[in-house]
Amino acid sequence: MRCLLCGARVLGGLNSQDRFLSPITHSANQRDTPLSTHLHSRFNRWILPGFAFKAVVIGGGYATGRELAEFFLPSGPWGGIMGMLLAMVIWSVICTLTFLFARATSSMDYRSFFGQLLGPGWVLFEAAYFCTVIVMLSVFAAAAGALGAAIFGWSPMVGTLLLIVCIAAVSAYGSESVERLFKLVTFFLYAVFAAFILLSLTHFSDRIATGLSTHYPTTGWVLGGVTYSIYNVVGAVIILPVLRHLTSQRDAVIAGMLCGPLAMLPALLFLICMVGYYPGIASEPLPSDFLLNKLDMPLFHVLFQFMIFSALLESGTGAVHAINERVAHVAQLRGGTFGRNGRLALAAVVLVVSVFVAEHFGLVNLIARGYRFLAYLFMIIYILPIVTYGVWRLFGKAARQSAQTATAD
Repeated sequence: MRCLLCGARVLGGLNSQDRFLSPITHSANQRDTPLSTHLHSRFNRWILPGFAFKAVVIGGGYATGRELAEFFLPSGPWGGIMGMLLAMVIWSVICTLTFLFARATSSMDYRSFFGQLLGPGWVLFEAAYFCTVIVMLSVFAAAAGALGAAIFGWSPMVGTLLLIVCIAAVSAYGSESVERLFKLVTFFLYAVFAAFILLSLTHFSDRIATGLSTHYPTTGWVLGGVTYSIYNVVGAVIILPVLRHLTSQRDAVIAGMLCGPLAMLPALLFLICMVGYYPGIASEPLPSDFLLNKLDMPLFHVLFQFMIFSALLESGTGAVHAINERVAHVAQLRGGTFGRNGRLALAAVVLVVSVFVAEHFGLVNLIARGYRFLAYLFMIIYILPIVTYGVWRLFGKAARQSAQTATAD
């Protein structure tokens, strides 16, 4: 493979045909495959990673609007929009670098990835990731409990238990089951969000226009965008198993650059809807429920809440699946296997711990405190290494190796 910038040879171990700027090579049989198969291949290589990334980041706080209220609305409507666009760009850049580094080092699970990026320091990420999964799943569990209580009047524990049973069931069946869930929920989510924005514009467009035209201070939009993007961008590492479909570094760049827009578009539409009731909506525990009550459409209210539950399911499944794949990789290296029962048992343990954390802290406190701490942590052990040492491994080291080879010849 050649260096992306200068044409120098990059890290060994890759196919010599894997070039960033050259078209993807296909065999004669591949050229003769039906168009639908070719499009399916492109979908899996370019779009599916973005769907998977969106699945991980959308979670409880994003889908309910609580994260948006916490990190973006304090900077006002336009400050919030600018913060979102900044976060989107950061996501695309870090996802692209992560995908390139993962393919260049053949690291398709987070343990292998950080072994290459941090060396012996990979254990730092292992500990940090476990804390992250607990916090994430706790947020999802708390949100599911709040949804069940808001819609059906259930005890919060009922909604929480329903979510963890579904996550454990899907993750137990491995990558194909998880990828199928990502696809189905994504199309459902985009359709519901599109209907939500249209209904919001129809019912309170005047309020949205007023909110966008009213001057509010935009102070803090950079900090909000950076903080939000950093603690969520760990999703790029969580979804590494999905990169098995990529065939070249060109695929890695396309897929990585699409991750930001695919993940941020629903949030941007959601924020625009929330602007109609700014600043009061910023203090609502469930901004989505607040807006749905304003719409006063009971059937759509239930549909939207079911969409949020689906988003919680795919996000939680993605986080648990990454742990399962990490354990499966170790089992494979030792000549063993990690089957369905093992995946189910591990998922159950992680999920039960998360439920107790959710019960203790609650949704708002978990988002406000836990996520900011995680942002600082991942800045140190993930973002800084990938944009420094990772870039050097991809480009600088490759250029020097090429120069030395040319001199020797």
